[in-house]
Amino acid sequence: MTTDARRDTAMAERLVEAREAIRRQLGLVIVGQDAVVEEVLIALFARGHCLLQGVPGLAKTLLVTSLARILDLKSSRIQFTPDLMPSDVTGTEILQEDPVTRARSLRFVAGPVFANLVLADEINRTPPKTQAALLQAMQEGQVTAGSTTHELPKPFFVMATQNPIEQEGTYPLPEAQLDRFFLQALMDYPTLEEERRIVRETTGGAVPNLAPALGAAEVLELQDLVRRVPVPDPVADYAVRLARATRPKDPLSPEGVREWVSWGAGPRASQALVVGAKARALLDGRLAVSREDVARTARPILRHRLVLNYQAEAEGVRADDLIGRLLDALA
Repeated sequence: MTTDARRDTAMAERLVEAREAIRRQLGLVIVGQDAVVEEVLIALFARGHCLLQGVPGLAKTLLVTSLARILDLKSSRIQFTPDLMPSDVTGTEILQEDPVTRARSLRFVAGPVFANLVLADEINRTPPKTQAALLQAMQEGQVTAGSTTHELPKPFFVMATQNPIEQEGTYPLPEAQLDRFFLQALMDYPTLEEERRIVRETTGGAVPNLAPALGAAEVLELQDLVRRVPVPDPVADYAVRLARATRPKDPLSPEGVREWVSWGAGPRASQALVVGAKARALLDGRLAVSREDVARTARPILRHRLVLNYQAEAEGVRADDLIGRLLDALA
């Protein structure tokens, strides 16, 4: 085994240890939601961004803020409201005057997006104009103000929460914005026993003390490790065929897609399926990526990239149901 291979193996073991430490720490404040926690960690180490959806009161914000403490990252929170302006997110240039020379110059005042972990709270309660302020930051890791481009700190991870679009006072996220999110995790109501635990553990006076499990430098190293994991050609081909099968005009698309889908997933989805499978394999302690890793990440990666038509809505067809059919068809 070469030196690089031994180093990667050691780092993979470190990632498994970190995963368990993160889950233990989150378990002190979050009851249940194991699948959501796994999907958030996949997005983080795949160097993607995560969209959390669920009705109010399911601890979406608590999950994000707790994760920031456990990862020991610089974090910020942006509360998206209908009157929020793009400059409130990215920052703005202000005119300043030198008290001695009286010379005037522009100075950039960084906005809350300049952090390692950014919580975009209730992102769909602000109009698309302000939602779009995150587009460049999420895709390129930088912000342009005037004629100057400012680099964002690394790692850079956006976790946005949104309420179901059926609720009043929400604005659907544009498709271009949705596509920037690596995956969408759905938070559901807890089970009866989980809700009993929530009530018992949150109505007393004890305050959990969360200990850091990883730092920024380690997160960056582990993100690089995910990218180095090799993927067999048949697995990569499976991911590409799965993404292409969501497109109504593609020869690979089955009848249900042609009937219910207006727009399918783009090439960014194929990339996300491969990188997400890598991250899932590593988090599971494996340096080998399988078709099962692709299939297990398919729903969170694809569900927000499918634009269903009115017929699908009328017949009660959900994106997850359609993805399940695609997985069965390509099995």
